[in-house]
Amino acid sequence: MVLAFLFDGAEPAKCTVLLAHGAGAPMDSPSMTATTKALAGAGFRVARFEFSYMASRRTGAGRKPPPRAEKLNPEYIAALDALDAEGPLIIGGKSMGGRVASMVADELFAAGRIRGLLCLGYPFHPPAKPEQVRTRHLADLKTPTLIVQGTRDAFGTREEVSAYTLSPAIEMLWLEDGDHDLKPRKSMSGFSPADHLKTMAEAVSAWADRIAG
Repeated sequence: MVLAFLFDGAEPAKCTVLLAHGAGAPMDSPSMTATTKALAGAGFRVARFEFSYMASRRTGAGRKPPPRAEKLNPEYIAALDALDAEGPLIIGGKSMGGRVASMVADELFAAGRIRGLLCLGYPFHPPAKPEQVRTRHLADLKTPTLIVQGTRDAFGTREEVSAYTLSPAIEMLWLEDGDHDLKPRKSMSGFSPADHLKTMAEAVSAWADRIAG
């Protein structure tokens, strides 16, 4: 598998963030691009990559559906190996990408290869299927983790997540009225997408300073 990365932010940087995309949108989707630009503006070096099923869509090989998330664990490790980042490294991703990163994080953290995990819109359950919870491994997670979630995310609202058993290593940043892309309805919340991106980037920066030095 030949990996292509999209890079944003200055090099060297205080910390590198490796991000994977969600199940249905590529690494250069508007949501991921906006998030990445905000993180780069906060001083991070951000690297985006695509899993092979998504990358194949760019070659005319057909619209392959995503495999089960755990099947992508080796690809995430391969991306980290190919990146060969210098200095502190945080892994994560958007939605499914963050979920995959969460499943490989503890092994990498124990080996000293990463400092933390950043999940942007974690898919706690499929939309309209709150009984299909994807949190078992999050109860015992050892890796310092920040999950950024909109309060009205169809994959896990604030009310739903408050009932889950999550590891004390996990911190939650709730963005008022944010959806799965962290976007609020301005008429309802008084916040704009830019407001939430700024809040997200500042919070990630402060968190990274604590865990990475």
